Amino acid sequence: MKLQRLALVLAGVGLLASTATTTASATSTASAARGSAAAATENCGSSVVWPTKANVVDTVDIGAHKPPRLVYPPYVYSKFFATRFMDRWYLAWNAAGTQYYAFGLFLLGSNLYRQTTVLSGRSPAQSTAVRVGTGWASFTSIATSNYPLKGSRPAYLYGLNSNGNLYRYAPNGTGYKSAGSFAGFKGFKTMTMISEEMTYDTLLMTTKAGALYTIHIPTTTKAKPVVRLIRKSGWAAYESLVVNKCGVNGATIITAVDHDTDTGYQYGFSKFNGTATATMSYGKIPATFNGTNHAALTGFQFLLLAE
Repeated sequence: MKLQRLALVLAGVGLLASTATTTASATSTASAARGSAAAATENCGSSVVWPTKANVVDTVDIGAHKPPRLVYPPYVYSKFFATRFMDRWYLAWNAAGTQYYAFGLFLLGSNLYRQTTVLSGRSPAQSTAVRVGTGWASFTSIATSNYPLKGSRPAYLYGLNSNGNLYRYAPNGTGYKSAGSFAGFKGFKTMTMISEEMTYDTLLMTTKAGALYTIHIPTTTKAKPVVRLIRKSGWAAYESLVVNKCGVNGATIITAVDHDTDTGYQYGFSKFNGTATATMSYGKIPATFNGTNHAALTGFQFLLLAE
């Protein structure tokens, strides 16, 4: 991955000033702060990363626009692993700013792995993985909250299980320990994180029947999730949901991917408020999403705030 493309990704999620380059300014999130679904058009973007059946990772940069526009077309990112589900890739860099890398979690077989991919402007990216958990065969989807303020709250890992439970885990050394479970998710299909605050996390989830819900989960140990319907139907075809935010209080951009047709569609959402949530369909993305699953490529300091 060329470093200039990495800079564009970081600019798109608010880690670099929007005036840094002409290209980066095209993904500025400033005018999206009004919070409407339409406000994101042409003012922010998203990067989607996916592992293919050939065990390489591809990625594409998309501008929020009606119809969606490719900022950069799909390109090979690195050799990778035969994952069956992958969570967000978090971009980071060393203190000298000379080495960039991405990290995240994925499921492979019955195991949970943490991957690190070192990026270079002169040679292909290199990915390595370490097993951090076993017993994950019955989990169909994972999502992480990323709250990097040390000592404030755990950066939870959530796992959707085929038994109908949603499990929560907290970091424990190099692995994870149980932090509770929630029943009532038997009919749900896939999920992604849309908000990570000091006192709660919020997941966006679809059901097998095609409904779309938010799952608001307080960070206190015994608190129960608040489940709110967003749409009754229309989401059954999508196996992957990829989220990007346009500023702190701006629109949420969702890339929804249909694995049966290798197609992706872009949507803009206002602040999530049950069935009153405003939604705009930007349309089909002009790219082939030939992955086994799809995730966001985003900066590790970029929080998903204000659901």
